[in-house]
Amino acid sequence: MEITFGTSKLKKEVNDDKLRIRRYGPRRAALIQRRLDDLRGAEVLEDIRHLSGHRCHELTGDRDGQLSVDMDHPYRLLFEPANEPCPLKIDGGLDWSEVTAVRILEVADTHG
Repeated sequence: MEITFGTSKLKKEVNDDKLRIRRYGPRRAALIQRRLDDLRGAEVLEDIRHLSGHRCHELTGDRDGQLSVDMDHPYRLLFEPANEPCPLKIDGGLDWSEVTAVRILEVADTHG
C-alpha cells in the first residue's frame, strides 16, 4: 500500500528512528514502525482489517472519513484513504478492498 503523510513534520518524525523514539518513547515508537510496516506490506486496506491487535476501524463524528489502528492504549495511528477518488461501495460506505493508498494524519489519544 502507498503511504503519504498529512504533514512533512509527521513524515520526518515517524520515519526517523531517533526522532520517533524521542517524540513517542521506545514502546510507542516500535508500535508506530510495526503499524507502518503492516500498512506498507498490505495490498489493500482490507488486508489490515483483521490483523490481530490492530482493531482497524472507521471513525465517526468530527473524525468521519478517518480510520485508526490501535497501538498502546489509549493511543492510535490515525489515517485516511488517499485514493482519488475515494473508493466507495454502492451504499456509500468505504470499500476497504479497493483502498490502495492511505495518508497518515497523526498519532493520538482520540478519547482524551
